Amino acid sequence: MRYLLILCLTLVSTLASGETYRWVDPQGRTVISDTPPPGRAHSVSKTGASKENTDGQPYAVRRAAENYPVTLYTSANCISECKQARDFLNERGVPFSEKMLQTQEDIDDLKKLLGEASVPSLKVGKQPFRGYEPTAYGNLLDLAGYPKTAPYGSKPSGGLAQ
Repeated sequence: MRYLLILCLTLVSTLASGETYRWVDPQGRTVISDTPPPGRAHSVSKTGASKENTDGQPYAVRRAAENYPVTLYTSANCISECKQARDFLNERGVPFSEKMLQTQEDIDDLKKLLGEASVPSLKVGKQPFRGYEPTAYGNLLDLAGYPKTAPYGSKPSGGLAQ
């Protein structure tokens, strides 16, 4: 019976940690409440559980992606190695953008970055790497703070950047 009571209290306490609202009422007083403000309130802001983790990614991944965005450079005729590179990034749960080399300008930009246009190539933050080498990719991602494995239930990332 005691365990059932503890379980019920735990469930109730998780429900209590929902959204809170902060607003200024018509008299100029600041109000903090768990109910939405009336229609005439101004300077309304929401805080609480719904604000955290809005994109479904852990904090460490969001932080790494902000500081060290990942770009995978591919081309239409790169099939096997580019797929391996994509799969490697997805297995680690790394959000990345994919840049397919389609124009001479794209190729020239990659040549500036690497010295030659080679696909697949990876850029983590400002650090580029030419070719597909899982150990080197892993080292770059580790230094940037990305997780070693994707969280359970995560969806593949990537996609072509326009």
